[in-house]
Amino acid sequence: MKQNNSFSTEHIWCVIPVFNNKDTVKDVVLGCRSYLQKVVVVDDASTDTDISALFSGSDIEVLTHNKNKGKGQAILTALRHVKANGGRFMITIDADGQHYPRDLKKFIPLLQDDETSVIIGCRKFNGKNIPNSSRFGRKFANFWLKVETGVSIDDCQSGFRAYPATHLLQLNMKGSHYDFEAEVLARAVWAGLYLKTVEIDVWYPEPHMRISSFRPFVDNFRISCMHTRLVGRHLLPFPHRKLVAAHRKQVDFSLMRHPVKLLKKLLKENASPGGLAMSAAVGTFFAVLPLISIHTLVIAYVATRLHLNKIMALNIQHLCMPPFVPLICIELGYYMRNGQWLTDINLNTVFGQLPARLIEWLLGSLIVAPIAALLTGIIVFSTAQMFRKRISNYEAE
Repeated sequence: MKQNNSFSTEHIWCVIPVFNNKDTVKDVVLGCRSYLQKVVVVDDASTDTDISALFSGSDIEVLTHNKNKGKGQAILTALRHVKANGGRFMITIDADGQHYPRDLKKFIPLLQDDETSVIIGCRKFNGKNIPNSSRFGRKFANFWLKVETGVSIDDCQSGFRAYPATHLLQLNMKGSHYDFEAEVLARAVWAGLYLKTVEIDVWYPEPHMRISSFRPFVDNFRISCMHTRLVGRHLLPFPHRKLVAAHRKQVDFSLMRHPVKLLKKLLKENASPGGLAMSAAVGTFFAVLPLISIHTLVIAYVATRLHLNKIMALNIQHLCMPPFVPLICIELGYYMRNGQWLTDINLNTVFGQLPARLIEWLLGSLIVAPIAALLTGIIVFSTAQMFRKRISNYEAE
């Protein structure tokens, strides 16, 4: 890669969004200032102290929201300021003291003349007081990024990140709170940007000392809605707008001449317990719907778009073959329409009244499909986990 002689740390801005972190924000900001000349604090309407007063007399810039708009909006406010003042890169770091400013040294070399990547600080979860919710949330976020983009990284939830300012401004972002950090990675990949990771240290205080603006119900709901939006968009057969020319993946057609190798490749595709469970759930869901004669095509399309295990998704549909599952859906749909069960099942009531049966099949399937998908996913996940543990124990012996 060619070196750009004009590159210097003056092109890199450090951004710290803050909301009610008076006990930690100053140390974080001053720590970052010791590594970078340009440091911006975005006060998202903190009520615990006057953030501007904390940095009066210093060269730290403070941008202020008059009302709380969320972490995502705070980052976008800073981004517009950075770009307007000639910044090329923006590194975000949390104000709660979880991250160490010294790790900025790991990001800076990776930004040298590279405006095509988002760099994420991968937290080392080997210290004390790591909350189980953080471990689960990390796996949850990693899984959905894989589904939405096909890209796997170790820590999608880390707030310690470096963004190329110009490209980030061009992404069509919808999230304004913690859902922003899930959305921006997916849209960056869709736009042709690369995701890179660098290992960073992390600190968690004792549970009674933690101060967090994350609201479990509201923010998890927002994040779930965002993943639903992203999955829905990715299922559409329309290409994403590219900001960076992406390297085309070379399709290895030689595998077509080696069915065994092709099968092994397909079996390994997204074969984690979570990936297999999601594949089974998707295959079951669409197999229950009255997609007469096109079940396989629909399941193959969805599995391909969402980077799921196609072998699992396509084969699990056989559990829903007629007549048992369609009959359950028709009976349930008939009861929903008429308030009683269909007891007279014969050629006339099925084929002679086919339009009515199809409507009832559809109605019933809207109830049966999600329930069956959930149960199938749980069973497959539990089974895959059990086998994985057995294999790990066997290898350890």
